[in-house]
Amino acid sequence: MVSLYINNTKVEVPEGSTILNAAQKAGYNIPTLCHLESQIPKGACRVCMVEVEGAKSLVASCAAPVAEGMKVITNSKTVREARKFVVELLISEHCGDCKTCDRNNDCELQALAYSLGIKDTRFEGECLESIIDDSTPALVRDSGKCIKCRRCVTVCNEIQSVGSLFAQGRGFDSTIGPAFEQNLAEVPCVQCGQCAAVCPVGAITEKDHIASVWEALDDPDKFVVVQTAPAIRAALGECFGYEPGTLVTGKMVTALRILGFDRIFDTNFTADLTIMEEGTELLLRLKKALVNKEKVALPQFTSCSPGWIKYAEYFYPDYLDNISTCKSPQQMFGSVAKTYYAEKIGRKPEDIVVVSVMPCTAKKFEAQRPEMNDSGVQDVDYVLTTRELGRMIQQAGIDFRELPDDKMDSPLGMSSGAADIFANTGGVMEAAVRTVYEIVTGKELPLEKLHIVPIMGLEGVKKASLKITGTKPEWGFLEGVELKVGVAHGLGNAKKIIEAMRAGEEFHFIEVMTCPGGCIGGGGQPRFTTDEVRKKRIEAIYAEDEGKQLRKSHDNPEIKQIYEEFLGEPLSHLSHKLLHTHYVSRMN
Repeated sequence: MVSLYINNTKVEVPEGSTILNAAQKAGYNIPTLCHLESQIPKGACRVCMVEVEGAKSLVASCAAPVAEGMKVITNSKTVREARKFVVELLISEHCGDCKTCDRNNDCELQALAYSLGIKDTRFEGECLESIIDDSTPALVRDSGKCIKCRRCVTVCNEIQSVGSLFAQGRGFDSTIGPAFEQNLAEVPCVQCGQCAAVCPVGAITEKDHIASVWEALDDPDKFVVVQTAPAIRAALGECFGYEPGTLVTGKMVTALRILGFDRIFDTNFTADLTIMEEGTELLLRLKKALVNKEKVALPQFTSCSPGWIKYAEYFYPDYLDNISTCKSPQQMFGSVAKTYYAEKIGRKPEDIVVVSVMPCTAKKFEAQRPEMNDSGVQDVDYVLTTRELGRMIQQAGIDFRELPDDKMDSPLGMSSGAADIFANTGGVMEAAVRTVYEIVTGKELPLEKLHIVPIMGLEGVKKASLKITGTKPEWGFLEGVELKVGVAHGLGNAKKIIEAMRAGEEFHFIEVMTCPGGCIGGGGQPRFTTDEVRKKRIEAIYAEDEGKQLRKSHDNPEIKQIYEEFLGEPLSHLSHKLLHTHYVSRMN
């Protein structure tokens, strides 16, 4: 441990900590526009400068290590004036009208300028030409608003291992973007939106679907249904001043009714459906490998996360056969809504508009994939992020905090606790194990054993080993098999687990989530998502699961009903047509 003084307050921190870490522990907030938690400091923005006794000049606190006996001042006149000067220079090159910017009242540069007392611009700096890149279905880049903080570069390269964004050029002419001034659609961008989640200004945002959704709601000839992903209920409240991790499921449903949606359903319903299909697919692959001695693509990877799917298509096309053929719960819902549900209410598929509320920007891309039209029309029409839904509610003048609770509609609104935990890293795996165990053994899994502790939490790569015993006769080939499962969240960690496989490590089933923490840390969630925020959202989702009577996907009566009335059984001909898909290599 190292002892030092922050504004005359003694604080002890582990050796190797930065001054920024020490100040945070002492209760002092030092602003920064470039720093990302747990990443190598860049010191790019220079906003976090502090005075250190004996130093010749101000020091960037995010990059400066602590030393024994160090004395730091974070709020002297010199520091305040230097920070103000730096921010004024950033503003002088920041092109955009705050009044119409997507990030107005949610902009770190704007908030920092206010906190520093900047009321006018002393410097009328020249701005680079503003180039708008709206080439992808999910993201929009505005180069004129970029302050070159490099957060997007850090998250794209060091956390997601995608490498679509780089700092290019020097001095005033430097830019941030894809190589050779290409658009995002021309490079291996998975559209995960983590760049938009960490951008402090409006330089990268999600492609807005709000106007299209309003248009659909205003059309009397359209029957508009909405599905809400499990992660939304633990994050939407943050748009209205609630603490991260506050569950607002009932208020969300009420708000959606007021907005005018004809039916409010739950993506959790098709998360339960996913478990039935994906779990059965895993068992079939294991049977072919262990009984028939066929060469089967194992381990099986989950397929819920569209950013992960596109990542595999770009970087690991040799493993596409290992990915479950199941569509994501979002896409299963669209297909079911425009077939099974359309028949129930006597509507044509083309007259039903399916709107998704997702924590993920890549879902906008996924909805427009050419494979996703097995209902005869586009299965999912529009995708709103959590942030977009928050803005829609505000546009409608709804006092969210005063709303009463309501419930989802039937028959696509009932779900188990296993579906809720799809939001968390490790949740899909846990949900699958709950069902597969009971299918194989015929025994009820005790409540105290529902959680698989080794695959919970925020460790980047997690592993568990489950020995199968007491199988039913038809599953006797699994008796004594040690099922080896892995979980990765953040595409950089997906890369690690794949490289471990290539080095010979054995797995049977692997869950991959694109975003750190899983969907609760998605690129479309309320900003700014730190590990502390992720943990609170994760705890809320587990609480939602633990508060339900139904906690296993196969126990959901509405899932049983859809198989009895429509699909027949998991992996039937009809379920293959509507609920399964294929993927293609994107390597050129």
